[in-house]
Amino acid sequence: MTMITAPELEIAVLVLGMAILLVEAFVTKIDKRVLAFVAIAGLALVLAASFFVVPGTSTSQATGFWSFYTADRLSIFFKQFALVTTIFVLILMTDYAPVVRNSFPGTTPQAGLGEFFALPIFTCAGLMYLVSAIDFVFIFVSLELVTISFYVLVSFTRRNPMTLEAGAKYLVLSALSTAFLVYGIAWIFGVTGQTNLQRIADVLANPATDRSAALLGMVFVLVAVGFKIAALLTLIYGNLAALPQTNLKRLLAYSSIAHAGYLLIGVACFDLSAIGYYLVAYLLMTLLSFAVLIIVAQQTGEQIADFDGLARRSPFLAFAMLIGMISLAGVPFTAGFLGKFFIFYGAILHHQTALVVIGVITVGCGFYYYLKVIRAMYWQSAVKTDRIPVNGVSRVAISALIIATIWLGVYPQPILDALKR
Repeated sequence: MTMITAPELEIAVLVLGMAILLVEAFVTKIDKRVLAFVAIAGLALVLAASFFVVPGTSTSQATGFWSFYTADRLSIFFKQFALVTTIFVLILMTDYAPVVRNSFPGTTPQAGLGEFFALPIFTCAGLMYLVSAIDFVFIFVSLELVTISFYVLVSFTRRNPMTLEAGAKYLVLSALSTAFLVYGIAWIFGVTGQTNLQRIADVLANPATDRSAALLGMVFVLVAVGFKIAALLTLIYGNLAALPQTNLKRLLAYSSIAHAGYLLIGVACFDLSAIGYYLVAYLLMTLLSFAVLIIVAQQTGEQIADFDGLARRSPFLAFAMLIGMISLAGVPFTAGFLGKFFIFYGAILHHQTALVVIGVITVGCGFYYYLKVIRAMYWQSAVKTDRIPVNGVSRVAISALIIATIWLGVYPQPILDALKR
């Protein structure tokens, strides 16, 4: 059997994205939602093929393409992580498609849906390249592929002034962070004469090397990357800003800042297993929460009050949101609990007592605003009493997320073993 090489995975994803764009441009008499299911099937095939990739090891003597790219077991794991995430995102986007259609009044039916489904595929390709990048040049190109796709997605409903404003702000601020990144890389290259990460480390290990200029470059790079991952804002700010929120989408947005802070605790402790597990746990519980939010918001709205009595209107969606909220809060026997446990355990082992204290306090804040949603669903009276329909694909995806959130909260070993390998 012929084994697959890692670069073929990204090539397949890029070809899939371009094929969907071509169909969008030249084939008009089809239901554009079919493109989403084609994309899901294509990414599922790439995901299956990723298990047959032969891992390789990169060395400082690698030349040509392999001086930019690595295919070790860890990078393959995160490629699979990106593929799974994109598959679930595309399923959520099929539920969100009516909102996109309503944002383009006066145009042809389903205008823009093909591009809408293609953009996450290009984002996935950028992420897959990014986790294999071992050279600053390749890191920069991969990161820009991801962020450019985000620019378009943020302002996709271009007739909405709010999304245009958000897209313009994101473009300007991201361009500033890109300038920091390039400037920092230039300083590091000026000192070491290298852009390969391993070779830079070898040069800086030489006592005769002037590290002060390289250190300045690293500061600029960290500032730029910090913006890209939304970590210039603190753990405390994210939780405090989420406390007064009455809009569930904004609550989840602010809580994501807090979760980025928890991840940074793991980064400060250099605990790769804790970081990897927390990323997987956060993927599950966030996708689960947004999957329910997208469906309910189209029937009632995005306010927490709009979820009043959801348990009577749709017990399935209410239970799914319940699992998402308690996992985000960190209730035992959920993936979110073990994610926080591994992060705090690593911080204790590295004597980061202050970070643990701040983390525990902010977890308490999280319990308050996550439980507001649960109270609305199960204890408040419903304004509307009509049932909320859920299509078959979304029901299967939500069920899978529920099972995975609970399963990994009880038995995390598969993820931990994959990260250790």
